[in-house]
Amino acid sequence: MEANLKEIVLNNSDDIVRMWLEEIEKNRKHDYTSTISGELFESTNREFVNVIFSSLEKQGLTNDIEGFAERLINLGWPLSYLTDGMQAFRRVTINYILSQSTRVDTNYFSEILSKVDEWVDPIINQLVNEYSGSWENIVSLQKVALQELSAPLIPVMENITVMPLIGTIDTDRAKQIMENLLDGVIKHHSEVVLIDITGVPVVDTMVAHHIIQAAEAVRLVGSTCILVGIRPEIAQTIVNLGIDLSKFPTKSSLRKGFESALELTNRKIVGLEGQQKDIEELIDSLDGE
Repeated sequence: MEANLKEIVLNNSDDIVRMWLEEIEKNRKHDYTSTISGELFESTNREFVNVIFSSLEKQGLTNDIEGFAERLINLGWPLSYLTDGMQAFRRVTINYILSQSTRVDTNYFSEILSKVDEWVDPIINQLVNEYSGSWENIVSLQKVALQELSAPLIPVMENITVMPLIGTIDTDRAKQIMENLLDGVIKHHSEVVLIDITGVPVVDTMVAHHIIQAAEAVRLVGSTCILVGIRPEIAQTIVNLGIDLSKFPTKSSLRKGFESALELTNRKIVGLEGQQKDIEELIDSLDGE
């Protein structure tokens, strides 16, 4: 029974594929695929149905599913494309088998449903598992990349580095800031580190505590930390909260902080023609002026 049914499906794959593509196309205008180009939509559907039949022929022993699921994620297609497509394949296959038979009794219908489920369900499970696994891997890699970008340490001059912070600072990010600071200070032989909080929207007690801890850690490894980007509203908040930032220098702008960093490293801007202009342009670019 099972061999005969599978033979019907495989031997008439062209007809089943045509019916499946018609149903997928019919549903396209009502879902997310309506914005996808016709060429991409058609090629992806063709690849999808080839993966299905390849899995049927090899009884699920194929690597095509893994590669197809990963490509869908890279294209930004949702998991529902896979599940909806497999359910459409289930319906089309059942209808086609029934159309090729003269039997209409309940037992025969139940047998067909059962056998088609045995073919389709493992493919759905494998597709979902591969899609989920690939998605989790991509999200994990993106998280690592975002962590690296969330607290960058930029060497701008010998012994001087800048860490620009943008966005909110939570406990996890504060830990990343601390690690990047200490690793970067050692790696770049930094004598002065400028922590720029111009892009931090809110500085509350917790954020200030994390910044103070980071500055103290930098001090313990022999460097000086200067906090820059203290806007008037941030200064008022710090005062109202009673936060003590007296242990390390603070400046209102990155430009002023960089000038202090030059002094701390026994350097200064001199009035030589050309060189002074170059240094001033560097400071202006750091400060966004």
